[in-house]
Amino acid sequence: MKRTGLSRLICLIITTCLLTACGYSNNAPKANVIDDDYRNYYEIFVGSYCDSDGDGTGDLRGIESKLDYISDLGCNGIWLTPIMASPSYHKYDTTDYYMTDPAFGTNDDFKSLADACHKRGIRLIIDLVINHSSNEHPWFKEACEYLRTLPDGAEPDLNECPEVDYYHFSREQINGSYCEAPGSDWYYEAVFYYTQPDLNLYNPALKEELRKVAAFWTDLGCDGFRMDAVMHYDDEVSSYNIEFLHDYYEYCKSLNPDFYMVSEVWASEKTIADYYASGTPSFFNFDAADAEGKLVRAGRGKLTAQKFAEACVDYQETYGAANPDYIDAPFITNHDMGRVANALKSDPEDMKMTAGLLLSMNGSPFIYYGEEIGMKSKGKADENKRLHMNWDGTVYTDGDGTPAGSGVCRDPENADKDIEQSFAPVSEQEKDPASILSYYKEALAIRNAYPEIARGHIDIVDELTDGHVAVITKTWGDEVMAIVYNTGDEPATVDISASDSAVNGMQPVAVLCALSEAGTADAGTAGSAAASGRVLEIPPKSIVYLKIS
Repeated sequence: MKRTGLSRLICLIITTCLLTACGYSNNAPKANVIDDDYRNYYEIFVGSYCDSDGDGTGDLRGIESKLDYISDLGCNGIWLTPIMASPSYHKYDTTDYYMTDPAFGTNDDFKSLADACHKRGIRLIIDLVINHSSNEHPWFKEACEYLRTLPDGAEPDLNECPEVDYYHFSREQINGSYCEAPGSDWYYEAVFYYTQPDLNLYNPALKEELRKVAAFWTDLGCDGFRMDAVMHYDDEVSSYNIEFLHDYYEYCKSLNPDFYMVSEVWASEKTIADYYASGTPSFFNFDAADAEGKLVRAGRGKLTAQKFAEACVDYQETYGAANPDYIDAPFITNHDMGRVANALKSDPEDMKMTAGLLLSMNGSPFIYYGEEIGMKSKGKADENKRLHMNWDGTVYTDGDGTPAGSGVCRDPENADKDIEQSFAPVSEQEKDPASILSYYKEALAIRNAYPEIARGHIDIVDELTDGHVAVITKTWGDEVMAIVYNTGDEPATVDISASDSAVNGMQPVAVLCALSEAGTADAGTAGSAAASGRVLEIPPKSIVYLKIS
């Protein structure tokens, strides 16, 4: 339901007339960023982000040229989708675990990027795809060649070809995931696609090789891994996957005590909790993500603020019971999902509200590149989920149409060519205080100013929580903050004095309002809330942060 002109006017009056009563300043909150594993991460699909040499493909030097943009956004962590040598555009099928794909640059370029990140306080993690390799990897090619020459009825001799045991080969097609090995009567497991043969992570020699891979990239400056498809290491025995993650993480920590790992378990909250028994710090919170996840549903008003707050407490209890040191990894969408603009029909207010909710959650939130400017996708093709970053509205043109160094990337080869973006490019949104980009910056600035937002123990203030209005507190050491959500379409009133909790003595310190008409308030954030005595007047689609004054 859209707001009427009257409700918009009410919101604007609240915003403009009562700002002074809140004691707000026009200065951005002072950053208080702590150098630990709690980060604000920015996911980059490398080939579509920024091109440094005019060939139309995003690369590592292009990313390095945009580090100030990422830092100014408020992110202090970057996740790169796979960068290792691969024949595909998406790079989720590796041919060389020790080599940067030439389309993205060189290993020296990676080292340069890592060094530049570290100078800015940004940690750099990369996708590690070890559930499978490419069918063009030398290991697989050598194994297939050996099997082709093996006499009929003979069993493989691992002394002659140890790579045979790096994969799952069989003389029978066990199920639909087994593909025929070219030129032989053998089959191999490939759960995702025939070009991605599954690795046998039980093999001791392969496990040792993968340790060398970790040491290699850590030495180049990599700060951690995003572990791809960990549920499929063994599709039948999840306990082995958990054990493997534990052992691999402990080895990586021995290389770098600050090493960080976040893993993909695309499953229910309960299954994700099971994997936290690995002792690894983070798993992506798929329960909160995607078009029907709790973030989007709450952002569009289909899930109440009360239910959203209850979900956050549930994550805290469920994941914390499995690993008391867990760090949640919430996100709205990623490279495998339709963009959030699609789910929210490019409604800027709902998109801002959804982002505000994400950036108020515990843990290390992940932002998918372009999300911060409202980029959309089309259909279900993966390529359409990974379109070029819209820097200044320029579209890549082969030949002389796009000057070298412009940064503009071409879209993946099979992407639709008629996707028109609903929102302005970065260059325009940076100048607009009411833009989606400005909202992201303000939400991240608030998060960076108050460490308890990411780290605090959550309690719901029940007597102030009902429907689209919810009040929670976050306690981290001696720091306590209250967060008030109004996810509804109308202004709301919250009587703080009605609570016996710590919130009774608090004052607003920052506000996020998704209404574009609401103007600019504390720290440049859109919207405001007023405390008249102990009563908060909160605009629609708003989040108010309170502290003891």
